[in-house]
Amino acid sequence: MAATVDGQDRVIATAQQILKSLNTSKDATEDMILILSNFDNRLSNITDLLSTTGNCKADDRFGAAENLILHWDSSSNSLPWEESPEEADEYLRAVDEILRLTEDLMIQSQGDMVDRADNVLQLAMSRLEDEFRQILIRNTVPFDAEKLYGSVRRVSISLGSNDGEIEDFGSFGEDDRSSFSHKRGATLGDDVCVDLIYHDVVVELKEIADRMIRSGYEKECCQVYSSVRRDVLDECMSILGVEKLSIEEVQRVEWRKMDEKMKKWVQAIRVVVRVLLLGEKRLCEQIFSGSELIKEVCFVETAKGCIMQLLNFGEAVVVGKRSSEKLFCILDMYDMLAHVLPDLEALFNDESGELVCSDAKGVLTGLGEAAIGTFVEFENAVQGESSKKPIHGGDIHPLTRYVMNYSRLLVDYSDTLNGLLGNTTDEFDHSQIDDFDTLQLERMTPIGIRLLSLIMCLQSNLEEKSRYYDDSAMQYIFLMNNLLYIVQKVKGSDLRNLLGDQWIRKHRGQIRQYSTSYLRASWSKVLTCLKDEGIGASTNNASKAALKERFKNFNACFEDVYITQTAWKVPDPQLREELRISISEKVLPAYRSFMGRFRSQLEGGRHAGKYIKYTPDDLEHYIMDLFEGSPASLNNFRRKSSSHKLQDH
Repeated sequence: MAATVDGQDRVIATAQQILKSLNTSKDATEDMILILSNFDNRLSNITDLLSTTGNCKADDRFGAAENLILHWDSSSNSLPWEESPEEADEYLRAVDEILRLTEDLMIQSQGDMVDRADNVLQLAMSRLEDEFRQILIRNTVPFDAEKLYGSVRRVSISLGSNDGEIEDFGSFGEDDRSSFSHKRGATLGDDVCVDLIYHDVVVELKEIADRMIRSGYEKECCQVYSSVRRDVLDECMSILGVEKLSIEEVQRVEWRKMDEKMKKWVQAIRVVVRVLLLGEKRLCEQIFSGSELIKEVCFVETAKGCIMQLLNFGEAVVVGKRSSEKLFCILDMYDMLAHVLPDLEALFNDESGELVCSDAKGVLTGLGEAAIGTFVEFENAVQGESSKKPIHGGDIHPLTRYVMNYSRLLVDYSDTLNGLLGNTTDEFDHSQIDDFDTLQLERMTPIGIRLLSLIMCLQSNLEEKSRYYDDSAMQYIFLMNNLLYIVQKVKGSDLRNLLGDQWIRKHRGQIRQYSTSYLRASWSKVLTCLKDEGIGASTNNASKAALKERFKNFNACFEDVYITQTAWKVPDPQLREELRISISEKVLPAYRSFMGRFRSQLEGGRHAGKYIKYTPDDLEHYIMDLFEGSPASLNNFRRKSSSHKLQDH
């Protein structure tokens, strides 16, 4: 009997050794036990024996894992997770052990063991959640805007050092402050990449995330991740100068500050989409690579806040009060949002990100409409600008400077404006350009046609303003100054490509017509004094009284023109010189001829110098004083020595 029992023990022991050496799965082990028990009736109770042995081993494994987790939970002296890799690895193996035993149903038949497993997993997940949070916080890479965005910083400097700025349309001054240069924002290279988390800890974060997701704590994991990373992105937004403002708060911001905020928005949205969120997407893919759903949810929950903050500002601009000075910043915002929209769609490419992309498209459409609406308001403002105060000296009107510098800068946005204006051609009133060459109009772009109409509108307004001058000669000086300024701005910019050389030639001809009209209006009376009519039958027997009166009238007329027109302003040196030459060519030959014929009849008489006050050289010198904008007085009249040599009896 003893021999039989002993032999049976040896058979069972051998069977156990076979199973152990096979080291197969649970299902394979059960199949092998069934085969062995059927093979020999002495093995019929092996199932119970092995089951008891397995439970004992499972209990031992569970107990060891449980003790390790409880030890870590009760310890207050443990090092940061990433600084104690061996302990962290041991802790994760303990979690894996409990999860494996639970998943393999090794402890499911023991109620108290199940409760202990749930409790210890809950403790472990709480610990891992905290470690996950702390690793994210401790290992966030500080956002170095100076290093990453040096090019953006340089653009900000150039934006702040313009020759002048666009002010509100109604706040014209008589200086040239509206001759400014609006520089568009620089672009970041497509290969810009930043580390948002120190690379060494990404593996640790992934290992913790894997365990939490496997344990059914994916919601807690996502919440921790999104909460920490949102705070980081909020700080980055602050560094980029983007504030959290409601639509109502944005609309209360005064223009100078608003201008700065809009420029920062343009910089920020590209940085956020092309650099920060691209990095966040990459980080989510690395940490949550085991689950497409969790990866997308974590990214959307992390990223949508800063994007919506930017889009809310864009919406505030869209619904805000329209004024001409905002147009360039609105166009910059439109261009940049259109530029990053494909990247935004690639980042938020699943169902949970559809709302973000939809909102972005809505803001883009709104910015386009705001840009066109602002441009139309500008056109109407130019047409309706009704200031009646004449500009001192006939100088260039601030409206002319404003409109031409504004138009010159609009050309930089031709591609954008052509796209936006292309849908509004049917609504445009072509009455202003009906007399323009039809064939040339057909070749012009939408923005070219609108700028042509705008400049024609400006010219019409200037002609109306010229009538506020009582002196008709000054009207022509004013028109010459302003039209020349317009032509120079067209010729010296890309406006030339839009309007064409024919337009320039036509308006240079108009300037020459104004010059001719000025000479007629200003110098006809002076030249009338130098005509022979009414003096006498011939040169030799001309009436001395009539000659004296004629020279006296000439002197008075010339002096009146001199005193008046030295105060007039022709700022362009070439036009100023051309006008002086034209005057000299008309006045000096006539004066020289008149003097040559009649001077001898007065030189021998009493007070001859009173009548023949100036030589032709004197007049030429005085003509060179005209149009400097500095009025001269009669006391400043200088007589050449030749004048004093006239005999005075």
